[in-house]
Amino acid sequence: MRKELLSRSRRALLKFLAQSPALAFVPQSTYKFAGRGDGPIASPDEAINVFDFEVVAQKTLDPAHWGYLATGTDDDGTIRANRDGFSKFQLRPRRLVDIRAIDTTTEILGAKWSSPIVLAPTSRHKMFHPDGEVAVARGARAGGHLQILSTATSTGVEEVIEARGAPIWYQLYADYDWETTRALVGRAEKAGCTAVALTVDLHGGSNRETVKRFSRLDTRDCSACHPSEFSDIVRMRPMYDGIEVEGPTNYKEGLSWDFVRKLKDATSMKVLIKGIVTAEDTLLAAENGVDGVIVSNHGGRAENSMRGTIECLREVVEAASGRTAVLIDSGFRRGTDVFKALALGADAVCVGRPYLWGLASFGQPGVEAVLDILQKELVMVMKQMGTTKIADIGHSSIVERSI
Repeated sequence: MRKELLSRSRRALLKFLAQSPALAFVPQSTYKFAGRGDGPIASPDEAINVFDFEVVAQKTLDPAHWGYLATGTDDDGTIRANRDGFSKFQLRPRRLVDIRAIDTTTEILGAKWSSPIVLAPTSRHKMFHPDGEVAVARGARAGGHLQILSTATSTGVEEVIEARGAPIWYQLYADYDWETTRALVGRAEKAGCTAVALTVDLHGGSNRETVKRFSRLDTRDCSACHPSEFSDIVRMRPMYDGIEVEGPTNYKEGLSWDFVRKLKDATSMKVLIKGIVTAEDTLLAAENGVDGVIVSNHGGRAENSMRGTIECLREVVEAASGRTAVLIDSGFRRGTDVFKALALGADAVCVGRPYLWGLASFGQPGVEAVLDILQKELVMVMKQMGTTKIADIGHSSIVERSI
């Protein structure tokens, strides 16, 4: 009976995919040719680009988990906007430059990293693979990448730092109760995190239609592992172990710059704000002593602004004027995407869904392969542009298309 129900669920899922806009954010030509031609790739080394892992992840995951990974808000329009935004910028290759040695070393908030590609905070990795955040940390370690851990991690920060073998950053969902927030931040700092990134782009909630539709196709009872209320979700996460949580969590509507100043006073870690997309808020961040901002629309999962983060980057960089670091995420899938962001002034680029596709597909080897592909693509485009080190990448490397 269980096999029959599962088979019926799979058939329903395939039928839904054929009729649904849920995959509209995947470039059709890329999706069409992803895999080996005779089906999805069978191992990480067969991948040609990161989209090959998306196909395997979709096939591997149960409908509700795939829906959670794939969803944006409303009709997923901002996911598409994140990808479309890159086409508005063109590259300006330089010739006859000695490109035998390429150095991707970069400095982020005073620390040196071998790559400007950072692992963005994403939640509940064990939903996608049993090894969860540990597999991701080991994959980040292999490529020398900075990793940012989510508050909603399914593995404690101490174990993740041990697996990474280097300091990581901690992403914070502020709690209504200040003592709970302080306990979370204190635990992250004690474990060895060097920065905390406060997420501020979910103030008004988000209408995630795609995950709701996919969940209807899942025959399992998901409520035990994935409650509908955020307050119930976080209470189940390891970062809340030993912390008394009373009442609602996830401080949304009341979050203000007062909280940012309070957070800065409570920790010696660097403080970043994740979810900044305008010059006005960048100026306020700098005025309030914030160490960095992450230009982000939560991968298209926050509001349906229909504005890609790459389109927001220039005004944020100009407003920052070097007073605060600028990172960016949402929609990055290619080495050329990373290069364009660096050319527009970003200090580093965070990727989210691609490494989760790798994790869901093949565990740690999948994560390593995704990061390796992006790194190799970045090195290739640096050679094509005649930029032998990150500092060489600048405004002269890029031009905005005239429409």
